[in-house]
Amino acid sequence: MSKWSALLGRIGRGLSQVEAKLDERRAEVEAENADPALGGPAAARTAAVQRAEEAGAAAEPYPTRPRPDPVAVVPWGMRVAAEVSWRLLLVAGMLWVVMKVISEVRLVVLAFAAALLVTALLQPFVVRLRRLGLPRGLATAVTAILGFVVIGLVGWFVVWQVMENLDQLSARVRDGIEELKRWALNSPFHVTEQQINDIAKNLSDTIGTNTQEITSAGLQGVTVMVEVLTGILLAMFSTLFLLYDGAKIWHWVLGLVPTAARAGVAGAGPRAWRTLTAYVRGTVLVALIDAIFIGLGLWFLDVTMAVPLAVFIFLFAFIPLVGAVVSGALAVVVALVTQGPFTGLMVLAVVLAVQQIEGHVLQPFILGRAVRVHPLAVVLSVAAGGMIAGIGGAVVAVPLVAVTNTVVGYLRVYSREQYAQFGPGPHGATALEPAAAEPGE
Repeated sequence: MSKWSALLGRIGRGLSQVEAKLDERRAEVEAENADPALGGPAAARTAAVQRAEEAGAAAEPYPTRPRPDPVAVVPWGMRVAAEVSWRLLLVAGMLWVVMKVISEVRLVVLAFAAALLVTALLQPFVVRLRRLGLPRGLATAVTAILGFVVIGLVGWFVVWQVMENLDQLSARVRDGIEELKRWALNSPFHVTEQQINDIAKNLSDTIGTNTQEITSAGLQGVTVMVEVLTGILLAMFSTLFLLYDGAKIWHWVLGLVPTAARAGVAGAGPRAWRTLTAYVRGTVLVALIDAIFIGLGLWFLDVTMAVPLAVFIFLFAFIPLVGAVVSGALAVVVALVTQGPFTGLMVLAVVLAVQQIEGHVLQPFILGRAVRVHPLAVVLSVAAGGMIAGIGGAVVAVPLVAVTNTVVGYLRVYSREQYAQFGPGPHGATALEPAAAEPGE
């Protein structure tokens, strides 16, 4: 019994010693937390705050979340709009520079464009002469000389007819003005002779006051004539060389195209030339039909200068929409002034009937789908061409749009075929990055 009592006493004393040591350790821990000088956790935290304040940064009791990438914050629609915008600005800048360059060398550009149109008209004759056995140089010379002679004869005929009928036209115009004056006096508009005389006097005074401006305009017209003659000579030489070395010139142009795009451009070029050739042939044929039928109508109605007006109708037909309106209006005005209101109305009916047949029958049948351009595109292109380069720009605008439409359509199909065969190629910024090395290289 005494042994068990001694054992329990030793256990009790041991537990008392353990409790005392735990109390001492608890006191030491509390002292370390309370006093920063002892180097405890509180001291470490205070030191970190001091270092952050010394560095100029705000000390936060808890760590902050990392900020996302700024690109990821921008909405997808805004990113797409930004990408499209800078590309559009780049294209607009390029077009502006091209337009400035064209405006500086407008005469050369228009002469070369006219040479392309004439070459598209004459080149089939060179091919036929070559098939008959003529050498290339002789076939080119014969075609060019005959073409230039025909064009020159047409111009000479127009000038000769105008000068031949000028006196008769002046007399008819004076008679027409007197007839219009009598009609105005007897009309229900209550126009008096004094008012008509005042209008004539004001017109005469205006012409006399602006004599200097008219003289300067005449001098400017002389300058324009010199530029026109220079453009005609450039167009003739360009046509001659295009007929003779057109294939070599095209291959040289292909050499300037980057290798990656050369195959597509080589396929688009012949298609563009066929479109231009079809446009020129169709336009010449349609213009010839218009001139013949409207000229016959003017001749049957005994309108003064019926043949020169028919030639004007043929020439103005090369300006789509606008040319037909201008030439038709000119014929109606001449008929109205020289033959009276009834003849003017009959000429108007003939012009409208022929133009309706042209728009709904001749152009769809002759030009076909190869050069079909929407009327809105025709109007906008003619207006833009006229604003940029005058009458020459209006003539060149529509064939340029037709050729561009053909080229873009072919390149779109070509790109789809390349994509289906080889997959997507490098694009954007990735096109400038080197290809990643394959494993094992």
